Amino acid sequence: MPRSENRLLPIEWLSGGRIRLIDQTRLPQDESYLETSDYRDLAAAIREMKVRGAPLIGITAAYALALAAHEGGDAGKDELMSRLRTAAEELRATRPTAVNLAWALERALAVAEAAADPDSAIDALEAEARRIHEAEIAANQRIGANGASLLATGSTLLTHCNTGSLATGGYGTALGIARAAREVGKLERVYVTETRPLLQGARLTTWELQRDGIPFTLVVDSAAGSLLRRGLVQAVVVGADRIAANGDVANKIGTYPLAVLARENGVPFYVAAPISTIDFNTSRGDEIPIEERSPIEVTTLAGVETTMGGATAANPAFDITPSAYVTAIITENGVARAPYEASLAGLLREEAPSRG
Repeated sequence: MPRSENRLLPIEWLSGGRIRLIDQTRLPQDESYLETSDYRDLAAAIREMKVRGAPLIGITAAYALALAAHEGGDAGKDELMSRLRTAAEELRATRPTAVNLAWALERALAVAEAAADPDSAIDALEAEARRIHEAEIAANQRIGANGASLLATGSTLLTHCNTGSLATGGYGTALGIARAAREVGKLERVYVTETRPLLQGARLTTWELQRDGIPFTLVVDSAAGSLLRRGLVQAVVVGADRIAANGDVANKIGTYPLAVLARENGVPFYVAAPISTIDFNTSRGDEIPIEERSPIEVTTLAGVETTMGGATAANPAFDITPSAYVTAIITENGVARAPYEASLAGLLREEAPSRG
């Protein structure tokens, strides 16, 4: 994939069947990279959040299957497909909420199944992973333009977690809207919530914004309501890990209270996501599995214990925002508004990947 001077690519396919990716757990203090030719390392990277963000997880899974295809020497087609299905199940189990993961795996497996022989399947998997990556960046750029068109000149945005290049493969969804708005002179500033417990906003979003020269202010998560009440924010823009057919949104924990606060204070609440994040097989948000992560992430900060020993903690990674609180869902194919069952389905185009 061609690299432009300013483009941040969190993952790349290298010559010789190797993957290079940024270890996001080490940012912003250390911009370090991992290189591997073993799909299991990519599965571990997803599980350990060295790779994170629903679109980027999908891209990584597609590359991982391409790596898995190279194992096994001169295996026949049936043996290759068996190995790929085993790898896909291992990858699918890493992060259950992000629907892009299953979508990318299904798409890659279908390409391999359709190939005439093992060599063709290996080539097809690599090509498909590259296509998914390139298409994601292009979709994000269209999301950015569609979102920027909704904003007034001089807007200040509030965003949560990280939804930029680090989460998507090269541009961003909600942060892509901030980038696009800045390019057309509409963006004044971005307020960034720190996003406990792993501080994706403080560590990652501020790093991206500073890198791009976009003005920002970091706030603790609990400051959002005060900002909204004081009229300092013109729109809340977040990403999504899965969107149900009725418009309910699963996103990083803390998104739901932002939506409620935005509604209470008359501020638009926008969700930015590619069509691949919409799960048309899930009718409503209550059906979306919510990942429960280790309580240690809550009881420690940067590896330092912040509670008394033996403290009990819960750590749901996501929450569900009912569609009634969502002003609009911004995709690469256009902007959906309530009623979402009809508007989201209407954004599907013939060239969009099937979610069947």
